[in-house]
This record gives sequence, C-alpha cells and structure tokens, in this order.
Amino acid sequence: MEKFKTLTSTVVPLAVQDVDTDQIIPARFLKATTREGFGENLFRDWRYDQEGNPKPDFVLNQNTYSGSILVAEDNFGCGSSREHAAWALVDYGFRAVVSSFFADIFKGNALNNGLLPVQVSPEFLKAMFAEINKDANTPVTINLEEQTIEIDGTDLKENFEISSYKKMCLLNGYDDIDFLLSNKDKIEAFEQSHQEF
Repeated sequence: MEKFKTLTSTVVPLAVQDVDTDQIIPARFLKATTREGFGENLFRDWRYDQEGNPKPDFVLNQNTYSGSILVAEDNFGCGSSREHAAWALVDYGFRAVVSSFFADIFKGNALNNGLLPVQVSPEFLKAMFAEINKDANTPVTINLEEQTIEIDGTDLKENFEISSYKKMCLLNGYDDIDFLLSNKDKIEAFEQSHQEF
C-alpha cells in the first residue's frame, strides 16, 4: 500500500446521509476478485442513467469539484460488509473519506486498503460543507501523524481517532501481511527461544 502521512487536497462533497455499500458499488459489479477497475463503477447508479450517460447533477460528473478526499454526511458505508466498496473508492482515486460516522465494517475495510476514514464531529462536518460551498477550491489537510484535519485558510481544525496499529500500518504503507513480514526477525527469534530440546 502507499504510505499515508500528510494529505492536502481539495475535496468532493457528497451531501448525502446513510450512504450504503450498495450505493458505493452496486452488487452486480462484485464478480471480479482483484481490486482493479472498480473505480469506473463507483456510485454507478447515481453517476449514470440506464443508457450509461453521465447524470450532470451528480457531484462526480461536475467539473466544480475534484480531489482525493471525499466528504460525506453521517453514517457512511452502512449496509453489507463488501470490501469492494473500499476498493472502488481507492481505485477512483480517493485517499480519505470524511464523515461524522462510519459503519464499523466499512471503516475496517477502508483501513485495510489504504483509505483513511476520518470521523469528525457533526459541527466540524457542517463547517466543512459550508466552506466548500463558498469555495470549491478550498484545500483540506489531513495529518495522520498528528491525527488532525484542518480546513486550510481558516481556524477550523479538529483531532480524529484511529487505532495505533492501523495508524502505524498506514504510515508505513503496510497491510497485515507486510506488518508480519516487517517483524520476521523478531518472530524467528521468538520461535528459536521457545524451541523445546
């Protein structure tokens, strides 16, 4: 995985509550077993009509907004436990998602795939949407080491929580296997010291 330390980007605002994983990536696209190619079908039913034409009112089809941070309203990633939702967001180009609440399984899947879920207070989220609505080019900075998110050019800044293990993995670009491999020498030393003779 790509290392995640500090990210500064403009954002894509998705002013929708209760975005479930079937909306993020519809079930009919779950046949593939590799992570590539899911981005083109991210929010498929919201992005395209039945003939496959882009819906001009959907935020991903507008030139106004771009960036590697998606900002959504409360309860993002609810619904089924499909890991493909995180794959689709990452494959599209998002590195972080900001919301006031994430479904636990989605949060775990996101962290396992290098996508940082940043949970903020409802007040901070409301302020973010207000700043983005005023200026679509407003940059946001996420500092994983300090566990802060701030809206650049303002005094709006907030801390967020993340497990120390997942933080360490993201900072180093590790998935769970990479973490084990990084401790191979310690594991082998432990095994040697506990062998029965």
